[in-house]
Amino acid sequence: MERPAWAPQGIDLSVPSVSRMYDYYLGGSHNFEVDREAARRAMEFMPGLPKIMKANRAFMRRTVEFASAQGISQFLDIGSGIPAAGHVHEVVAALDPDATVLYVDHDPVAVAHSRAVLEGNPKAGVVNADLREPGKILRSQEAAALLDLERPVAVLLNFVLHFVEDKDQPYRAVAELRDALAPGSLLTITHASYDGVPVPQEDTEASVAVYSDIRNPLVMRSREQIARFFDGFELVEPGVVSMPDWRPAGPADQEDPYAYSGFAGVGRTA
Repeated sequence: MERPAWAPQGIDLSVPSVSRMYDYYLGGSHNFEVDREAARRAMEFMPGLPKIMKANRAFMRRTVEFASAQGISQFLDIGSGIPAAGHVHEVVAALDPDATVLYVDHDPVAVAHSRAVLEGNPKAGVVNADLREPGKILRSQEAAALLDLERPVAVLLNFVLHFVEDKDQPYRAVAELRDALAPGSLLTITHASYDGVPVPQEDTEASVAVYSDIRNPLVMRSREQIARFFDGFELVEPGVVSMPDWRPAGPADQEDPYAYSGFAGVGRTA
C-alpha cells in the first residue's frame, strides 16, 4: 500500500484506527481501506453509526458556543481525532479570534494530521498524549503555551471515555483533570451506551465486538455510570441526556433515531 503524505512513518497501515474509522463515518478522506472495512463491519449491525457521529459533532459545536458565551476562551479537546471541517478550532475562531485550543490524541495519524492542519496557527496546537495520563497532558510544553490553568478552561471528552476500560481508572483520570481546573471551568462528555440505540442489544453487542477485534474495546456504560464522571462538578441543565436533547438548536424530535444513542452532559467546576 502506498503511504499518503499525511500518514507518518512508523504506523502500521494494516491495523484499523479508531480515529480513522471516525473520520470515515463523518465522510472524511483520511482513512485507509482497513479502516473502512472495519467500519463497514460495525455498520452491518448498526447502520446508523454515521448519524451518531454527526450528533456528537453537533453537540460539540453547541457546547463550544455555550462555553464561549460563558466567557471561556481556552479549550482542551482530549481524544480529538483527525480534524475535519468544522472542528473545534474553527468553531472557536469564529466566536473569539483570541481563544486558544489544544488538541490531544494518542493516535500518531491524528496528531500528524492535526499538526499539518494547524501549521502557522498560533492559537491552536496538538500534543501526542493519552487521557489515561492527564498529568502528562497538563505538564506538556504545548499546554504551557496555550492554556492558563489559573483561568477557566473547557475540557472536551467527547466519545473518548468509552475507550478507557475500568481497569485503567477513567474516573480517576477525570477527577485529576477536575482538580487541576480553575473555578468556572467546563467539562463536556459524550459517551456510548446501550440505552437509546434503536436496534436490539445483540446487534449493538455485535457492532461493539468489532472494536474489540481491532484491540480497541468499546465500554458501554449506563446513564448512571456516565453521570459519575461529573462527580465534583455542577451539572449544567438539562443534565445527562441524549445528545440531541442537550440544548438543541432546533426541534430535537426531527433527529434521526440513531442520534439518541448514548448520553451527553456538561459540568461546571465550583
